[in-house]
Amino acid sequence: MLIKSRSRKDVRSSEITSESLWLSRRQLMRAGGAALASTVLPLSSPLAGAAPTLTGANTPPWLAQMLSQISATDHKVDEALTPEDIVTSYNNFYEFGTDKTDPRANAQGLKVSPWNVLVTGEVRKAGEYHLEDLIKPHHLEERVYRFRCVEAWSMVVPWVGIPLASVLRQFEPTANARYVRFETLYDPVQMPGQASLFASIDYPYVEGLRIDEAMHDLAFLAVGLYGKALPPQNGAPLRLVVPWKYGFKSIKSIVKIELTEKQPRTTWEKANSREYGFYANVNPSVDHPRWSQARERRLPNSLFSPRYTDTRLFNGYADEVAQLYSGMNLSRFY
Repeated sequence: MLIKSRSRKDVRSSEITSESLWLSRRQLMRAGGAALASTVLPLSSPLAGAAPTLTGANTPPWLAQMLSQISATDHKVDEALTPEDIVTSYNNFYEFGTDKTDPRANAQGLKVSPWNVLVTGEVRKAGEYHLEDLIKPHHLEERVYRFRCVEAWSMVVPWVGIPLASVLRQFEPTANARYVRFETLYDPVQMPGQASLFASIDYPYVEGLRIDEAMHDLAFLAVGLYGKALPPQNGAPLRLVVPWKYGFKSIKSIVKIELTEKQPRTTWEKANSREYGFYANVNPSVDHPRWSQARERRLPNSLFSPRYTDTRLFNGYADEVAQLYSGMNLSRFY
């Protein structure tokens, strides 16, 4: 099914931020980085052989072709983009280490092509799908979203991908499908953090959405950013982006999608439900038990340019998503 583009006249990320300014930012970040604080067909047979990561010339031809034809949409914010060097070097991806710089250093060997996604549960078209078969029926969009981490830092990122709802409809959910459960690749050989004796969470990483959240137009499956394929540290080759929720909901390197009748138990909820609830909606009035959520630190920032701003309810997307939670106590369902 082809996704209708709202307007090809809408600006792309390269127009929001000029190429010269974008390049100068990259040069500045390299020079001063040390000063910064911070119809879908099931598989008929398994694929064989290893392939390199989805970066640069190693991007599979089918994805490279799609990335050359990205449409801009009206999903954008009137805010400066976070430089690509920051977006790809300041990451939480515990499968590759707990420091922000660990994922870029440790994820480059991740084999993400071929990539398969297992679809199970309350659907009529369950099965194992090639990533190519999931994505190619659609037209890639670029969406510029705010990204807010529960740790109170934020970015503005030009994601490339397709609406989650468009993919879920292809699986034909049953009337019993009330939630969507997502699972990250489990491969301790490629993801050394999963083998650590000091891991703070259980693996594989699991996240979930209520079905109406998953079917909302803002919920997005990303295969790229800044007009290129996703780097491994950012969740290649397929990640979720839910811009009104804290970043840990946007699960990376997805290998399983399950539609369920019962609410799934998510990774951070199991690790510490007092601090990380199922909904994880950005809310300046509901603090994390160990820090305030009233303000956020917009990257890039430094000691001399801290760039703090007030946090907005639902990360500034209240007009679009507040109706999903009508009548709910947002302090109880956090």
